[in-house]
Amino acid sequence: MTKIHIKSADEIELMRESGRLLAKVFSALDSYIDVGISTLAINNFVERYIIDTLKARPASKGQYGYQFSLNSSINEVVCHGVPSPSKKLKNGDIVNIDITLEKNGFIADSSKMYVIGKALPIATSLVDICYQAMWQGINVVKPGAKTGDIGHAIQRYAEKFGFSVVRDYCGHGIGREMHEAPQIMHVGKPDTGITLKEGMVFTIEPMINQGTCKTKEKKDGWTVITRDKKLSAQWEHTILVTATGYEVLTLRQEENQLMAVK
Repeated sequence: MTKIHIKSADEIELMRESGRLLAKVFSALDSYIDVGISTLAINNFVERYIIDTLKARPASKGQYGYQFSLNSSINEVVCHGVPSPSKKLKNGDIVNIDITLEKNGFIADSSKMYVIGKALPIATSLVDICYQAMWQGINVVKPGAKTGDIGHAIQRYAEKFGFSVVRDYCGHGIGREMHEAPQIMHVGKPDTGITLKEGMVFTIEPMINQGTCKTKEKKDGWTVITRDKKLSAQWEHTILVTATGYEVLTLRQEENQLMAVK
């Protein structure tokens, strides 16, 4: 099994800074994203903001040969949607914007769903339930808990509303590398998996589907869609295991009423 890197106090401070900056990217994006804007324009806006305003690096660009600074996943796209000038947001779309940022050698990773204009009730419900499912998983994080507890909390909540949880992709440890141990599945059984310890940092990023949990990768080698072409939603935060619970390193301004530290 790949060794899990427990972050030191100094490393945690650097990761807090990366997370704080990434939250600022989403605050800037909130007032930019709108009907008619292409996903490539969103990518370019975010890239310039990270580099020019925050003096940081878009960590996704160049990772595994990827050419862009974010993933933009619209409607039936589960994850890894590729920005394009021809993909323009339409009224009623739901879109996940997944951004990574590296500052001082440490990476933060987060994603947010945007509802464009007025979407169908099933779309807004899926977005909301996915968000709450993510928090169900986050809220069980503490030393001594197991990774299976996280997945179980997410799965139980999402399936209660008739949605399915993607099995093919998962959360991951993060730090100097974008993908570290452990893997964080979004389905699971209580009291199974790896035991959480203070100083672990990982993402929780459930992908919740309207229909089947099964996915399919498109010929571009990146874009993943639902096999039945129904809607998918995803939210993501970078989480630190603290002595008594958790800290959300990528907490956004509008989430301040939700506890950043527990």
